[in-house]
Amino acid sequence: MILTPIPSERLSEVIRQFRDSLTDDFARRVLDAIAGTSADRAEGAIAERHRQQALTLARDFDMSVAPAPASLSWDGRRLNGDTEAFVLTHEVAHFQLASPTRRHTIDFGLGAGPDTTDRTAADGAAVLASIAGDREEAMVSLLGILWEVALGQPALASFLDQNWLEGVGTPAAAGHFTQVLHRLHDGGFVTDEGAPTRRLSQEPDAGPELRAG
Repeated sequence: MILTPIPSERLSEVIRQFRDSLTDDFARRVLDAIAGTSADRAEGAIAERHRQQALTLARDFDMSVAPAPASLSWDGRRLNGDTEAFVLTHEVAHFQLASPTRRHTIDFGLGAGPDTTDRTAADGAAVLASIAGDREEAMVSLLGILWEVALGQPALASFLDQNWLEGVGTPAAAGHFTQVLHRLHDGGFVTDEGAPTRRLSQEPDAGPELRAG
């Protein structure tokens, strides 16, 4: 949900303002790629084509797809494929960034996902502490958006929905975007050109990152 909606007639100005606040050339190039996509969600046949592209991407990562209807976004083995393309690319990013153990945990051990209806099962499987979870969620958000760029899908719509332009013009907003992008790049999940890679995290969760008890 967008915290502060941006009127369509002001979007170009707001993006320019955000770009001007970025002092990092790499961050500016990646923002330009995102801003070059549509701010409007696809509909009808185009939306279905995008969904099929995202499902193909998921299967390329050996993520199986559950038969519909599914009560979990990710049951540890199978993905809920009965959802929008941007949700699917987000789930692929979760699969990449989760630790090897959490990769096969309900909703990646982070609690209920966007399309999960069995919240009791998902929240009961949550193992990552809130600070570590928030850090990973930010990386997942941006990586999923970059997959949308790579697939030619409306990445800017997700960039807006996931509130990357909240606080535009402030050092905090620019710093957050730049920091998250560099974490992805340093981890090998994004190339020097800003494209997503197919790397899977091999790092285990550290003790302080896990929930107590």
